[in-house]
Amino acid sequence: MTQTTTARPTDRASGAVVPVLAFAGIVVAVMQTLLVPVVKDLPRLLDTSPSDATWVLTSTLLSGAVATPIMGRLGDLYGKRRMLVTSLAVMVAGALVSASTSDLLLMIAGRTLQGFAMGAIPLGIGLMRDLLPHERLGSAMALMSSSIGVGGGLALPAAALVAQHADWHALYLGAAGLGALAIALTLLVVPESPVRAKGAFDLPGALGLSAGLVLFLLPVSKGGDWGWTAGTTLGLFGAAAAVLLLWGLMELHVPAPLVDLRTTARREVLLTNLASIMVGVSFFVVSLVLPQLLQLPAETGHGLGQSMVVAGLCVAPLGLTMMFTAPVYARLSARYGPKATLVLGLLIIAAGYGGGLGLMDAAWQTVVTSVVLGTGIGLAYSSLPALITGAVPASETGAANGLNTLMRSIGTSVSSAVIGMVLAGTADTVGGTEVPTLHGFRVSFLIATAAVAVGLLLALFLPGGRPSSRLRLRASSEEEAHLERAETALRGLPGRGRDTAGAPVPADGG
Repeated sequence: MTQTTTARPTDRASGAVVPVLAFAGIVVAVMQTLLVPVVKDLPRLLDTSPSDATWVLTSTLLSGAVATPIMGRLGDLYGKRRMLVTSLAVMVAGALVSASTSDLLLMIAGRTLQGFAMGAIPLGIGLMRDLLPHERLGSAMALMSSSIGVGGGLALPAAALVAQHADWHALYLGAAGLGALAIALTLLVVPESPVRAKGAFDLPGALGLSAGLVLFLLPVSKGGDWGWTAGTTLGLFGAAAAVLLLWGLMELHVPAPLVDLRTTARREVLLTNLASIMVGVSFFVVSLVLPQLLQLPAETGHGLGQSMVVAGLCVAPLGLTMMFTAPVYARLSARYGPKATLVLGLLIIAAGYGGGLGLMDAAWQTVVTSVVLGTGIGLAYSSLPALITGAVPASETGAANGLNTLMRSIGTSVSSAVIGMVLAGTADTVGGTEVPTLHGFRVSFLIATAAVAVGLLLALFLPGGRPSSRLRLRASSEEEAHLERAETALRGLPGRGRDTAGAPVPADGG
């Protein structure tokens, strides 16, 4: 695919660009974890059944999955900053809708709009590639990629504090305020990217991908309620496979596809996306297990009996460690390459879950587990955009990182379904209430460890060619990359040399 471009405006990109874009990513993550402290109370708060209340969470998952690759492609075509602001504006509108109602349908509508903010992560990564000089790019993309974990970790105690001492609708008002602040800062600080992809927006491709994702993620998120062998669940999985297959065949014959499947099939891109699913699985397991372990009453024999706020504070180091890992990643990646940092991150995650099997007896032990896992997940998440960005042309950065973010979301969705099924299947009845068991928590950690092992195997097969990645990161467009390669080839032509000024001279020196 070709694109039009101008020189990268590094002179216009102030030092505030990176923190502003990272703040936008954190705001998105805050929206994602906003309801965790009140999930168990949603049926009462919305006067509905538990199965219907889950749509408040499912709707955000589905809209986020659909919006992420679409907003990435729109950013490539029409401007990444423009689409970033649009994503945040839709999120703010959705938060205001949810803040003003206790009606189930309106709440679902608001939460659906909030899911569109997920496109902010790949758009921010794309802006960083287009605006920043090479020496700042590694740590910047690492921070942006980790922002969703950072925001999730920091939002838990804050949301728990609000939920304990104020009306739960205040959570949405806070999210709307943060979103509005992120929009204002983006408009003031972040310049628009000059890089554009050519071609029109692939509307049939967007509709086909949206339909396939909804058909796949709907049974993933609702299979526990419907039954995994129920006709509805299996039928939707079958329909998803058929739709996504037809969509893929169609995309291969479109001049300007929504997702360039030929690029996606490259070894580096494909293996990175598959590894991203495994990292997503491992990240969500700790987010599901530790808060429940901490808040279970001590009377259960294994619960730690902590309040909602204390539980959030014990898990918060997960996000904080991910944030502080970004500059460490930049140094490691500059020396050893993003593949090595991905492998190191996966090894640390495996160690964290392995050690966590025996660290479930006190609140301080969960803090240790959170710190170790935050370090590993931070390194792994930071490596993913560098691997993707180094393997695709600049005009496809938004769409490619959007697809990678989608792979992480699929991992978290699968993790939520599998771990929910495990905890429900191993639960005990205490005082007439089903509560998770210590055995269920440990099985969940083992599942996360297995996912990390698969991710590690995939990462080991990634190509380790750091020089080519650096070339792609320096080039502001595909054409410039071709020009650099052409100049290198010309220098090696027989019969030619260069004078002290770098100009070519004939072989006879005349």
